[in-house]
Amino acid sequence: MALTQSQKVEIDSSAPDFNLPATNGQNYSLDSFKNAHALVIVFTCNHCPYAKAAWPLLVKLAQEFKEKGVAFVAINPNDDKQYPEDSLEMMKQKVDEWQISFPYLRDETQEVARTYGAVCTPDVFVFNQNRKLYYHGRINDNWQEPQKVTKGELKDAIDALLMSNPPPTDQHPSMGCSIKWKTG
Repeated sequence: MALTQSQKVEIDSSAPDFNLPATNGQNYSLDSFKNAHALVIVFTCNHCPYAKAAWPLLVKLAQEFKEKGVAFVAINPNDDKQYPEDSLEMMKQKVDEWQISFPYLRDETQEVARTYGAVCTPDVFVFNQNRKLYYHGRINDNWQEPQKVTKGELKDAIDALLMSNPPPTDQHPSMGCSIKWKTG
């Protein structure tokens, strides 16, 4: 799997709206999370090893921050014709298997991923209460060996946001497999 790093997106840029179906049969938009103090949006998938390694971390963080008013949402934009493991049906299976406790959405047209500037899985965006970009970077400094993580950048960024601190100045790009764009 070729490693792709996230592209720079301007801090304080507005979150583009979306309206996407989830594994639970509902559709979600930015407005669905209007009461959240912070919104973590992760473009991800089921098959990429980087994304697979991130799922337990995201599930844990979502649980940890739920009572603090932080909402998480995952969006899968991958071409499910080339990668059947990323179909909505497979996403539903992974929600149960990985105990995903937050909405997992399907971006069939890939327009939402393009609008956000997402390029890899996982590609992590954290927005403040006004839905301005606060953090766009990696989850931590060691995706392969969680026991050797020395910097939990996503957790630190959410903590800083909840304390009304300015965005972190040192934001390392997310990294993972490239989004599997449709070709025709």
